[in-house]
Amino acid sequence: MFALAGVLVVIVSVVSGYLASHGNMLALWQPFEVIIICGAALGAFMVANPLIVQKKVFTMLPQIFSGSRHNKRFYLQLLGLMYCLFQKSRQDGFLSIEEDIESPFTSELFNRFPDVVRDHEVVEFLTDNYRIFTLTGLPAYEIDAIMDNEIEQIQEELIAPSHALNRVAEALPGFGIVAAVLGIVITMGAIGGPLEEIGSHVAAALVGTFLGIFFGYGFAGPAASHLESLGAHELKAYLCIKACLNSIVSGYAPPVAVETGRKLLPPDMRPSFIELSDDLKQYR
Repeated sequence: MFALAGVLVVIVSVVSGYLASHGNMLALWQPFEVIIICGAALGAFMVANPLIVQKKVFTMLPQIFSGSRHNKRFYLQLLGLMYCLFQKSRQDGFLSIEEDIESPFTSELFNRFPDVVRDHEVVEFLTDNYRIFTLTGLPAYEIDAIMDNEIEQIQEELIAPSHALNRVAEALPGFGIVAAVLGIVITMGAIGGPLEEIGSHVAAALVGTFLGIFFGYGFAGPAASHLESLGAHELKAYLCIKACLNSIVSGYAPPVAVETGRKLLPPDMRPSFIELSDDLKQYR
């Protein structure tokens, strides 16, 4: 909602200032300039980034307006899932959760938490590392080191979309200049013609420069910053899982283990101690 409001503020501010200066909106209608700028930027984006990063960018872009998929309900379900896993393995032994860990997406236990199951990366991180503990019995500090290495790799993957989009934002003013230069080439070809025609060609060229800068600093740059924030937000889920697994490996009771993970969640999405406690009652 705030992102959409920001987009509207950018557009309204620029357009209203232009109109207040007696500008003509029709002069800004240059669809071919937009094709040159946006088409070249998209092509450069495709050349510069592997397909997996491109998919990640387009997957994350809607979250700029809808908000992060990792909201309070997601975190309550994540903590509830880990509590159920820890409690079941403590009461019935590790063999009781083997099928759940091996096939989480068909597991009845996991599917009680639909928001979490939809995030395959988070589920795989949880099951892979819990499997390591159940199979090897490694001490907490070694499990911690294994997860640290994996989280470092995940962090690089989460910030890659923002870096990719930021490079597009930096390139857009340059593509605006490309469109402007092409407009000047067209203008040179019209030399000797009516002044009105020459003036319209020069205006179109200048609009190309404007659009490149406007798209880059007004939309693509802020969107890249927002994707970086979403990536940092998503990383909290992995840090939460790491803290919970470390606690259970160290011998803490399941309620204490999930409480250590709760404290690492983003403040605006973190359920309170009472909220978590009340939510866990349904699984006891």
